[in-house]
Amino acid sequence: MPTDPPTSVPPSAPTALQAPWRLEYLAAMDAKEKKSGPPEAGSGSFLLDCWRDPASDQKNHVIVRDVHGLILLNAFPYASGHLLVALGDARPTLLDYEPEQRAHLWRLTEIATDLMQRTLEPQGINIGINQGRAAGAGVPQHLHMHLVPRWGGDVNFMTAIGQVRVIPAALEAMAARYRATKVVVKG
Repeated sequence: MPTDPPTSVPPSAPTALQAPWRLEYLAAMDAKEKKSGPPEAGSGSFLLDCWRDPASDQKNHVIVRDVHGLILLNAFPYASGHLLVALGDARPTLLDYEPEQRAHLWRLTEIATDLMQRTLEPQGINIGINQGRAAGAGVPQHLHMHLVPRWGGDVNFMTAIGQVRVIPAALEAMAARYRATKVVVKG
């Protein structure tokens, strides 16, 4: 008698999450895609594509841009307000950058940290780099920093039991919150 293949999802996990408010978003995305025509060839790095297209900063959720790099919202966040920091010069590892470039990457990370603290007032922030695909880098050819705001209890039963994260804020709303906070450059 055949048996069902084993799954990694516990039997008590829901098979679907109902989010009817997403339908409007999906319909708008579909209409926008149809209107925009065929896709253009990209660089293979969405970060480099964002860097090369400053006119699309609003659409790409870029919060801060300077002559060397940018700070933007992660489109697939671990938590609401998850930021990415990248230099415009795409290189795969931290040590591929010159010392001055590494210093600027850190300077942008400091600006992003200050912006996150003042905008969201998280109880903590995870700051890190995933260098290389084996380390979890989604864009291994373009090193970037992750800043993830954290609050006590932000990883709850949905993650533990349902094996799914709940992101309560839309990217557009979060970008507006960040943009409303004045960028402060210290030193």
